[in-house]
Amino acid sequence: MRLKDKKIIVTGGGSGFGAEMSRRFAAEGARVFVVDLNGSAAEKVAREIGSAAHPFTADVSRKDPVNAMVAAAIATFGDLDCVVNNAGYTHVNRPALEVDEETFDRVYAVNVKSIYLTTLAAVPHFRKRGGGSFLNIGSTAGIRPRPGLTWYNGSKAAANLLSKSLAVELAPDRIRVNAICPVIGATGMLEQFMGMPDTPANRAKFIATIPLGRLSEPKDVANAAVFLVSDEAEFLTGVCLPVDGGRTI
Repeated sequence: MRLKDKKIIVTGGGSGFGAEMSRRFAAEGARVFVVDLNGSAAEKVAREIGSAAHPFTADVSRKDPVNAMVAAAIATFGDLDCVVNNAGYTHVNRPALEVDEETFDRVYAVNVKSIYLTTLAAVPHFRKRGGGSFLNIGSTAGIRPRPGLTWYNGSKAAANLLSKSLAVELAPDRIRVNAICPVIGATGMLEQFMGMPDTPANRAKFIATIPLGRLSEPKDVANAAVFLVSDEAEFLTGVCLPVDGGRTI
């Protein structure tokens, strides 16, 4: 098993990409701390996985819950190898001037501040144990932006660049930092990204921009994630890997 005995936090683990990563990590031998703002969703995924998973409820945009999350994971598993910053938030696809300030603040709090907070909380432990890793779920939105998602695009560009900058800064501590950049996917936020009803005709408009001819799926992200958090990727850091069917070419 590729992740045998690894202890991993997955934020936003109650659905979509996060749920599938949690399942795959456990199937590969890891113990997984399934974290979500929706506690019942985290519990459901953890029950599906079984004894290798533990649910936790937290708002990753706030310092105290993030500190509690990291402390609880270490107490539960006895160690922590990796934090996967997957929790995300978006505004509905619309003109930039129509996004209200409260929504803007929430987008940046969940997509960007959470990386800051998990870094503060987990790096001291990683330094003490002699290494660790972060995997941030960025987006092709931060590489090749679509119109109507300007503020979300900016937050994901920040996540992508933060991954590179932290990789350089934390490398002397043997802490790796990588990112996965999925293209628009079949998840609960799809209609918000599209800014229109999720109909076959509307999906086709977005699929037409992806050379391999389909949306991303949770399994695509999970496949890449298993590799990047495994020891097979021990010499990879600062990677922002597009899982995008060719969208960013």
